[in-house]
Amino acid sequence: MYQVLYRKYRPRSFDDVYGQDHVTQTLRNELRLNRIHHAYLFTGSRGTGKTTCAKILSKAVNCLDIRDGDPCGECANCCGIDSGEILDVVEMDAASNRGIDDIRAIIDEVAFAPARAKYRVYIIDEVHMLSRDAWNALLKTLEEPPAHVVFILATTEVNKIPETILSRCQRFDFHRISPADISARLMEIAAKENVSLTDEAALLISVIADGAMRDAISLLDRCIGISSDVTAEVVRSAAGLAAQGHIFGLANCTINKNVKKALEIIDSLYKDSKDMASLCEELQGHFRSLMLIKTVSAPRDLVVMSDREFDAALAQADYLSLADILYDMDVLTRARAAMRESGSPRTELEMALVKLCAPELDQTDDALFARVTALEKAVKLLQSGAVATVPAAPQTVIPEPEEEKKPVLPQEEAPAPVEEKPAEQPKSQPEPEPVKEQAKPTEPQTPRPAQPVQQPSAKKQSVDMEALYYNAEPFALWPDVVSNLRHYSRAISAAFEDTNAYVSGDYLLIETNHEIAFSLLKKSAQREEIRKAVQEVTGRVYKLGPYKLPEKKVSKDDVLNNFINKLKDSGVNVTEE
Repeated sequence: MYQVLYRKYRPRSFDDVYGQDHVTQTLRNELRLNRIHHAYLFTGSRGTGKTTCAKILSKAVNCLDIRDGDPCGECANCCGIDSGEILDVVEMDAASNRGIDDIRAIIDEVAFAPARAKYRVYIIDEVHMLSRDAWNALLKTLEEPPAHVVFILATTEVNKIPETILSRCQRFDFHRISPADISARLMEIAAKENVSLTDEAALLISVIADGAMRDAISLLDRCIGISSDVTAEVVRSAAGLAAQGHIFGLANCTINKNVKKALEIIDSLYKDSKDMASLCEELQGHFRSLMLIKTVSAPRDLVVMSDREFDAALAQADYLSLADILYDMDVLTRARAAMRESGSPRTELEMALVKLCAPELDQTDDALFARVTALEKAVKLLQSGAVATVPAAPQTVIPEPEEEKKPVLPQEEAPAPVEEKPAEQPKSQPEPEPVKEQAKPTEPQTPRPAQPVQQPSAKKQSVDMEALYYNAEPFALWPDVVSNLRHYSRAISAAFEDTNAYVSGDYLLIETNHEIAFSLLKKSAQREEIRKAVQEVTGRVYKLGPYKLPEKKVSKDDVLNNFINKLKDSGVNVTEE
């Protein structure tokens, strides 16, 4: 008779358990030192190995030839436990045996010594389902059990277990298994089953399993039933998921505000019998990935995608603000909640997509905030005269919509500035140029011999600079300028990440303590890119310079105070009235 894969490849020793080294290593050390506790509590999400480790531990405490903390699997006790011949190891499901009578039966049995094994072992799965009376009956036995009894309790909801029980057990928390560990185990099983499994398919199965090894192996079993050549497409078909291209396509529709294309994709998936609630969850997960890309410094470690898909997600995240992404996730969350009470999940998802493509139809506070953000962005683009559309991901990942134009980056050529272009920058640290007052028009006079033009003195220029600095006001749009610099150079944008800017007339003064930022201001090419980024946000052309507030000079004209200070320094007592 065929045996399902998750039972066929259930670990037989602690070495075979994946992703729970913090648990298996501790148990092996205790068994090696013969420090066996009377009660263990295994807690964690489903499919992470709680029951498996409980069965391995039950064999290890009774093994006649334990090997470095692992059961040998060959002695009479190990074989008898595997075959079910030894009745001293009892596995009970508390979900169906949760009453006080079931616990009393255990209490009556623990008084007797084991028949064949060294210990009587009771594995109680889903122990949080026990009734209050059953807990009270078990409490005394857990507190003072006979020396030949070991209790192993397993649960997915440790918060429902009484504190009196928790304090009497040695607790082990099972973590969700990482996608890398699950993928490695799946590749190992596929090789033993003579099945072809691609890396992308194994990674996709691990993502769908969400840290549960049993779920991952069960899904692989379904995929093998479809085809012996397991690819990502086979996995999506077995799991009932939409193709990744459709997910990226729906995200592109929300960015490009293409309602027609979005509804066409939903109609196509609905005809293919795709579950609408699952599709909504997948789309929300995609926007979560975009949120991580926008907020985390190293998102590649958190976003589980292939390299090709990750590049496409980067392209979408570049043209979405964090406010837009959070609004999209909120709309999808409300749609999922409505699907539980609605008789038509498809309608709820279509309504959500229409709201994402046309935010003006949504009257919630989040929608109004998203609309204001979009209007501010549109005004800035109109003022700058630049054109910005959404970039399309590679065609190998996302099908290109027919009616959508291929998006392009903002135009590199800025419109002709209204103000006068700044002079060439000196090699030294750039300083703003002093404002020259325009001469008042006078009546025509008789021409005079040309006189040499007097250059402004250094003292006068310094005074003008002080006035420029003191009249400067904070520039509120500077963070948007730094973000806009990413279209020209990510390095320049990073250099000005933690800086401030001030506006004083026609000058934009940048305050920074980073030498890299100052060196970029000295270079003409980089200054021009910064000027373009400022113009796209504000619609104006500013002259650039550093912001350094001069120190306030202390007046030394008070002769009397100077005289008094000298007397005090010489030790003379001065009485002031």
